[in-house]
Amino acid sequence: MRLKFYLDEDVPLSFAQALINRGVDVITTQNAGNSGKNDEEQLIYAANEERVMFTHNKNDFINIYKKFIENDIPHAGLIVTDQLPIGTLLRRTMKLWFTLSTNDMKDRLEFLSNWK
Repeated sequence: MRLKFYLDEDVPLSFAQALINRGVDVITTQNAGNSGKNDEEQLIYAANEERVMFTHNKNDFINIYKKFIENDIPHAGLIVTDQLPIGTLLRRTMKLWFTLSTNDMKDRLEFLSNWK
């Protein structure tokens, strides 16, 4: 099954729209009404919605990921990336989207920099 994404509020809305234009199932923190919630709440929301969390907030989310793994808290996956031009984000994300399934991403931390 294809990945569904939940984009953190630090990810540009233009990136979300570019993914949607390509047929990717995407919601944003803003769409979900979750602006201002803490990072752990965001990852829990994504898990409950069976969506892969996508964020530029690498340090905080890597620490939350470790906490989830240590405490056996399941999630749908986490993608972290540096802030890059939209075209670069889009190419790398689409490569990942065409390659990995929801089962592949379950409880996984993925660095978008690995998808050049």
